[in-house]
Amino acid sequence: MPGLVPGIHVDVMATKSVDGRDEPGHDGESRMANLPKLPTLAALADDLEAGRSSARKLVEECLAKIADPAGEGQRAFIHVDKAAALDAADAMDGLRKANAAPSRFAGIPVSIKDLFDIRGQVSRAGSRALEDSAPAEADAPVVARLRRAGFIVIGRTNMTEFAFSGIGINPHYGTPKGAWNRSEGHIPGGSSSGAAVSVVDGMAHGALGTDTGGSCRIPAAYNGIVGYKPTQQRIPLDGGVPLSFSLDSFGPMARSVECCATLDAVLADEPIAALRPRPIKGMRLAVPTTIVLDELDPAVAKAFERALENLSHAGALIEHIEVPEFLDVGIMNTKGGFAAAESYAWHRYLLTSKGDIYDPRVSVRILRGEGISAADYIDLLNARRSLIARADARLAPYDALVMPTTANTPPRIADLADDKVFTVANLRSLRNCSLINTIDGCAISLPAHREGEVPVGLMLAASGGLDRRIFELAAGMEASIRV
Repeated sequence: MPGLVPGIHVDVMATKSVDGRDEPGHDGESRMANLPKLPTLAALADDLEAGRSSARKLVEECLAKIADPAGEGQRAFIHVDKAAALDAADAMDGLRKANAAPSRFAGIPVSIKDLFDIRGQVSRAGSRALEDSAPAEADAPVVARLRRAGFIVIGRTNMTEFAFSGIGINPHYGTPKGAWNRSEGHIPGGSSSGAAVSVVDGMAHGALGTDTGGSCRIPAAYNGIVGYKPTQQRIPLDGGVPLSFSLDSFGPMARSVECCATLDAVLADEPIAALRPRPIKGMRLAVPTTIVLDELDPAVAKAFERALENLSHAGALIEHIEVPEFLDVGIMNTKGGFAAAESYAWHRYLLTSKGDIYDPRVSVRILRGEGISAADYIDLLNARRSLIARADARLAPYDALVMPTTANTPPRIADLADDKVFTVANLRSLRNCSLINTIDGCAISLPAHREGEVPVGLMLAASGGLDRRIFELAAGMEASIRV
């Protein structure tokens, strides 16, 4: 059959994994973690309102999964707020009994990435270099907003040190295994590694992460959940250890599009409005042929082409377009780009005193910023301003871009001991997602694989400010792209 993706023709019955072994097809035995189907936020809220569950029960169940020695809790979490979470659960149950719950989601446990300030706790950002820092005096605004809606902070999740990679490996606190083929140990994706694992394993029912070049979307794709990168200016960046203040965004990870839309509204301090899925028929979708389809793993190409076929059969109008603006991103990153320049500005004194305890794979990337001059940085700012304007004009005729979230499937942790292999895998993980951060857009990653297949994400993206549109489009196609 002719492929909908130019240059990609795959056998839909079989593909090879990153380690060369046959991957199971639709009818094959699943190698995803042996987990029960877990509830959405809406289902949990319904149970709480109907008295079928309680906040105390939800928290106790999450704590039990975190403590399970056979699970990933010890690596997915850096700190667990057991006593505080149980106290908050009892408080939410009392408020609900008095018809005074702050929202219908009050009492649902969520996890917080380790780089966010939580009052009375040290924000380590997955590093040992910040262990002796003073505890935070106040919650980050995004954490405070979650609490104000009644969500319960279950603990701080592990991450790539200082959020500087898309892989999720952490030599200081261990690396949680992703949901795929757990017996062999595949990466969870980064940098919000523990966040994704906490959701897919039922240790939390939603997660707060960050996304500078894909750090919400990549772990979501590698673990078969949904991850969202909002338009940056919608959600305050205060109270979070920065990687790149030009590119950083704070976003949610959860089990459905509606779950992420709910959490996103809370984070942005917007009303939680009912999500109305858009009909697939008539959707105007553009598939970029520039960069994003290059050298896809066979399993990624297969899942992506199948998703496009499903959308096309359902009436979506799909056009393949060149996006030459994407070529500018590689040029802008030649010397390390915004991440190197801005992270070096933040880390330069800490590196002088404690650089020896950084993960070398992180410090070497930060130190690239030392060679970026003020003039270079001004050139970056001007180049990005032009890029955003041109990209916005290019995307204007379409409802959204659609592309694979990552070029690769999650490699095995053991295979990334070699620095060269690690670098290649990291670049392939980050490549597509980082394009959207650079053009100041918004984007979501949806699971595109069938049950039993290696996890693959499909990304919908648009220009900044079109967040609601992305959620509506994603909700409309969420179930259809995997059939």
